Amino acid sequence: MVTPMLLCPLVGMLVVLALPKRATRLIRLVSLVATGAALVFSAGLLGAFQPGATGLQFIERLPWIPQLRIFYHVGVDGLSLPLVLLTTLLGFLACLASGSIHEREKEYYSLYLLLELGMLGTFVALDLFLFYVFWELVLVPMYFLIGIWGGGRREYSAFKFFVYTLAGSLVMLLGILALYATLKTFDLVELAQLGPTLPAALQQLLFVGFFLGFAIKVPVFPFHTWLPDAHVDAPTPISVLLAGVLLKMGAYGFFRISYPCFQEGARWFALALAVLGTINIVYGAFVALAQTDFKRLVAYSSVSHMGFVLLGLASLTPEGMHGALVQMFSHGIVTGGMFLLVGVLYDRAHTRQLDAFGGLGAKVPVFAGFLVFFGMASLGLPGLSGFVGEFLSLAGAFGVWKWQTVVSVLGIVGAAAYILTALQRVLLGPLNERWRALPDMTARELATLVPLLALVLLVGIYPLWLMSLQEASLLQLIAHVKGG
Repeated sequence: MVTPMLLCPLVGMLVVLALPKRATRLIRLVSLVATGAALVFSAGLLGAFQPGATGLQFIERLPWIPQLRIFYHVGVDGLSLPLVLLTTLLGFLACLASGSIHEREKEYYSLYLLLELGMLGTFVALDLFLFYVFWELVLVPMYFLIGIWGGGRREYSAFKFFVYTLAGSLVMLLGILALYATLKTFDLVELAQLGPTLPAALQQLLFVGFFLGFAIKVPVFPFHTWLPDAHVDAPTPISVLLAGVLLKMGAYGFFRISYPCFQEGARWFALALAVLGTINIVYGAFVALAQTDFKRLVAYSSVSHMGFVLLGLASLTPEGMHGALVQMFSHGIVTGGMFLLVGVLYDRAHTRQLDAFGGLGAKVPVFAGFLVFFGMASLGLPGLSGFVGEFLSLAGAFGVWKWQTVVSVLGIVGAAAYILTALQRVLLGPLNERWRALPDMTARELATLVPLLALVLLVGIYPLWLMSLQEASLLQLIAHVKGG
């Protein structure tokens, strides 16, 4: 079921490339069908998944370059399945939101489908070489999607994104080569067994090498500076995928590679990871508070929210690690919704400056309702998904890193400040006469947001369904890292 899911965006891309440029409606339809089919296959994986079973499921393994022991080796477990679901869902909804793209649609949708292929492949690859191929595959379509269809300083932002992430990838490549030269395998299952037998100093060195590759993608302070520019200048659907999925690829790398393969490195680096997570949380929140561009505010909020993932990872406790995974999933759906709403506003007003608005709560009540809902989820209101991930991360970290956890609470205060300030500037006060004729949301825009709203409520009210998927794999990973 994993390979057919990967084939959906690949076949869709090939069909789009074969269609004439003028067949724009057919190109959009094929892209929607391809992303929708991938979503259906991922739902099939969820239905057939056995939550209580440890280890990998739906494994497929075929020879690729047998001379170097490189295989097409894919599968999922409780760590990757929620991210696969997140990728296919946001991939479909962002494709639906791409109706606002009206130039060079053939090139746009073919690159879009290639991007989804790379993101999905990263989460299901069980061969380190295959993982790196999918990881790098994401760079090319993202570069062009920002550089061609973005706004503002799009070429600069695309170049900055590419250079930062490529630099991190090259450092990670050196780690991959060193690992292969030592252990003679790319199989991630074998590496998880053999990696801990390496000398402690080598594990620490390799952990740092992989950390640099993953940290830039997360992004971890001070490697985060590419993110606000890329978000602000990317078209709305690409901002959704950038925040909702690409940032999770870096965090997922810790769960899939760094922690299983380098036990000593993970334990040795835990304090640094906790400190960096705390900086991310507080710095991201207070820089977001200073923003006047709505999209840049949401971009910096991503830096803050991903800090909770780092703090949960550093705790090495079941609560903290559960919190990190739930936060990854929650951040994807909440921030994806926020970027879609900012896009709705920009498509109508052609500005994202918060001071340009005011009084929209009465003028566009449906939009206002969605904005308040996703804003409350972003600031961590109990009963919504954002609260669950943040609470579990802090609860797990408190027993291990007390002062980092205490300082991190300032980030929650900052989140309340920047979200409420943004809502006040956009929705409250007297109506700016420029927006007297501003229309409310369309059916297509509602269709992109309602599924995300339902998931935010589901995870917030009943997080057990998500936590039960990851429980067995997570406890096995913690025991492995702690040497038990």
